[in-house]
Amino acid sequence: MPRDVRVALTRLDRSRVVAVTAIVAVLAIQLIWFGMPFGLWVRGLVLGLLNAMLAIGMALIYRANRIINFAQADLGTVPASFVTAFILFWGWSYWLGLAAGLVLAVLTGLIVEFFLIRRFRHAPRLVLTVATLGIAQLMVLVGILIPRWWGENTVSERIPPPADWKFTPSFQPRFWESTPGAPILNAHDLIALIVAPIAMLGVAWFLSRSRWGVAVRANAERSDRAAMLGLPVSRLDSIVWSIATVLAFLALFIRSGITGVPLGFAAGLPALLLALAALVVGRLERLPTIAAAAVAFGILEYGVQYSATSPAYAYPIIAAVVFAVLLVQPATAIRRDDATSSWRGAEEIRPLPASLAANPWVSTIRWTLIAAGVLGVLLVPRLFAVDVTVKATAAITFAIILISLVVLTGWSGQISLGQMAIVGMGAAVSTTLTWRWNVDLTLSLVAGGMAGALTAFVVGLPALRLRGLYLAVTTFAFGLAAQSWLLNDDFFDWFPAAEQRVERPPLFGRIPVDTPTRYYMYSLVILVLVYAGVRGIRRSEVGRSIVAVRENERAAQAFSVPVVRSRLTAFVTSGAVAGIAGGLLAHLTQSFTATSYGPAESLQAFTAAVVGGLGALAGALLGAAYLRGIRLIRSEEWQILTSGIGVLFVLLVLPSGLLGLWVRIRDAVVAKITGTHPDEVIAAELERPPTAAHPAAHPGPLPLVEGDAVA
Repeated sequence: MPRDVRVALTRLDRSRVVAVTAIVAVLAIQLIWFGMPFGLWVRGLVLGLLNAMLAIGMALIYRANRIINFAQADLGTVPASFVTAFILFWGWSYWLGLAAGLVLAVLTGLIVEFFLIRRFRHAPRLVLTVATLGIAQLMVLVGILIPRWWGENTVSERIPPPADWKFTPSFQPRFWESTPGAPILNAHDLIALIVAPIAMLGVAWFLSRSRWGVAVRANAERSDRAAMLGLPVSRLDSIVWSIATVLAFLALFIRSGITGVPLGFAAGLPALLLALAALVVGRLERLPTIAAAAVAFGILEYGVQYSATSPAYAYPIIAAVVFAVLLVQPATAIRRDDATSSWRGAEEIRPLPASLAANPWVSTIRWTLIAAGVLGVLLVPRLFAVDVTVKATAAITFAIILISLVVLTGWSGQISLGQMAIVGMGAAVSTTLTWRWNVDLTLSLVAGGMAGALTAFVVGLPALRLRGLYLAVTTFAFGLAAQSWLLNDDFFDWFPAAEQRVERPPLFGRIPVDTPTRYYMYSLVILVLVYAGVRGIRRSEVGRSIVAVRENERAAQAFSVPVVRSRLTAFVTSGAVAGIAGGLLAHLTQSFTATSYGPAESLQAFTAAVVGGLGALAGALLGAAYLRGIRLIRSEEWQILTSGIGVLFVLLVLPSGLLGLWVRIRDAVVAKITGTHPDEVIAAELERPPTAAHPAAHPGPLPLVEGDAVA
């Protein structure tokens, strides 16, 4: 046997051993530390099977489109909401409602694929992955509004069982927890034990045995070649998304009869974490491993909820398993030659050509706008009330948070869905220093930045070894674990509790920042310093290396650019900026609350960064204005709608975000004044051959100069 084949088989065996070990370890943790009666263990098995259907649906989407569908846990929300209303408010029978739900699930999958997914067919796969975040928010919003058409609310309502069948498990193995309290299993549990395995086996048969399944796999590998061979690409995607929606509906509908209707974006986050963790253990494609891992995680979660004083213990354990699996997994076992590893949806925002910027009218307008903007920002405390000043300070803080996302996603092409957890780590360290030891505020912000950088290093190291979207998974897992456990004052007391007030010590012991106006000015100075520092990094060799890896990893490696180190550098820099922002935000509110740094807030921050524009640092300022504008809307439903539609609109119409729209307006005005469009000048400079007078001319695109695009 050739040596390379032996090496490949060895790595394959190692990955299988890692997966089996992870599943056994999860079950062992549940049995040893979170034991429960056998009847409850059966209930945990039932819930684990429902989670497995979600994970299998995500694996199906990955096999078809090579993306991680973050909307999988919410795809079934719309049909489940309709069916719940039909049964509870119109008195439909269980089986009639189930049949109607299956039809609605197929229609929902077709609509989502035709009107949204199909529009991103030629976009990079990472862009489509981000689009699923917007789709998830839209599905949740529609699911919340449907019961209100009947004037009712179905949250936590239970669908009555279709039959009066009850069973109390009396079998109790010796090694099982003997504590009384076995639940009474009903028809919903029996349906789950039958339907879930049949549905997952059906998906496995579809992919491996059916003609359509083989076509789906071929389309996933090379969609352009599949289209040339005559495969109906659009029809294949419609089938896949319909099946995934049916799986999501079945999982949500059956669960509604067991634990109640879990509607709402935050309600779907734990289920999404369990499905993502199972995908990581199963290397995104191995359906049996993914299903087994999802069941194990579901049993662990239910065991923790029964045995522990708080159900929050399950999420740090699951996050630790994800980190361990990625850390010991052979790098080449998961690497793929696809476009999922970098963000190429954001257009690079180029500066105005020097010849046009030197025009007297253009120069005058430019400096007038800059002066007006600076003057307006400085006069906010004078012109507006105190509450507006506080909100403006919060916008400054969120601008720094979005700058950290521009560094990570705009430069490096990686996604963080737990950025607010890193912000929370910086906030915890910073507030602890000022609250416990009265450390200078500026030094505490520096310490918060260091804490954010260290957190990013620890979280990013397992994932950034591998190509793909693993950083999004690990940061999401860390975000949920941090909110529920690591930053929860029910478990730790080294940082201030939520009810304790954190005072702002004077700067250097002399300059007070105790009023909203003074803290606003101080935050503004920090923003300017962070902006200038990050812009300098972008222009340095380190910044160019990060962007080079994003643009062409193989070419960067050919020039001896360390790929993993460049990605990790971007994430650590992003974490440092986020940690500084966390210290600012916590001292603004003068308190530390873990709920402010959860995964839902991270998703909002990321979508705001996309809307603002990831092509330049100035996009973070526009994204912060957009995010704070959404927060002014009192209705949670309208906040979800604005956020979901905003990210989808930007990805479809404005790939470079609001900043790109501003640049288009700028170019149009400059063309009107000078009679020459900036694109024409750039094209002429690129076509001009190098000369002694113009040695910098080159055939490639102009380098991005951060910040100049706004002017």
